[in-house]
Amino acid sequence: MNRGPKFTTHFIPLLESLRAMGGSASAYEATDAVIERQKIPEKELEKTNKNGGSNVRNAIAWARLYLVHSGHIDSSARGVWRLTEKGMREDLSKVSPGDLFKAAQAAIQGSRRAEGSQGSTDAEVEQRMFEAEGTRLLPVLKTLSPGGFERLCQRLLREHGFQNVNVTGRTGDGGIDGEGILEINPLLSFKVIFQCKRYQGTVGASTIRDFRGAMIGRADKGILITTGNFSMDARKESVRAGTNPIDLVDGEKLVKMFERLELGLKPRTVYEVDPEFFKEYQ
Repeated sequence: MNRGPKFTTHFIPLLESLRAMGGSASAYEATDAVIERQKIPEKELEKTNKNGGSNVRNAIAWARLYLVHSGHIDSSARGVWRLTEKGMREDLSKVSPGDLFKAAQAAIQGSRRAEGSQGSTDAEVEQRMFEAEGTRLLPVLKTLSPGGFERLCQRLLREHGFQNVNVTGRTGDGGIDGEGILEINPLLSFKVIFQCKRYQGTVGASTIRDFRGAMIGRADKGILITTGNFSMDARKESVRAGTNPIDLVDGEKLVKMFERLELGLKPRTVYEVDPEFFKEYQ
């Protein structure tokens, strides 16, 4: 029996995770919760698509998209995944991933029939899922020289409001590549140090601990920027109680930061047909 693409295995864990978090969560919180709930091993998390994005995180994002079409997750909140009334109340013991996929496919195909286009097969959906890239920025960032990537991160932090951003990377400096000042308001600011890792794989917890050790007595906060991914242990270590917090920027988040600023990127407009507009002319 056809059960739909592999990403349907994340449907129920995603709904359960959002319920456990009160019905809503940021995309990162929800994704991490699904990974923990399903106990997905690190070797699976390290698998990437051709442009360096995480296959697992991409698959969970596709699960969220289909649950929007099935009516279980609200489509309106940007950056926040929020359950609808249906998503909060439906008895998950009485539905299967296959049922949810069929409901989503029916909604998608209904919309496409109204637009005069054809629906996609499961194989086509799966193929697009693993090719989903957003922009092709990440491969470009990975080709930069180490020094060039540090200077680009310096520019990015400046564009996000940091002042006095200096690249200070030196051998034996505990991995610190730069520092800057973030002014919250005219009366409050704090010093931040950052590390830039032009990286292909997964950054582990030991890197976070080493970076934190280099921070002691030198800054209020740290930022670790990578073109790769962070392990679940690294994410937990970055917010471990009783330690200096370290903000993590992985490849996916890094691309979004560039997109938000349109830094080094040229926006492209895509138009979607509104079938309701043309009904009176048919």
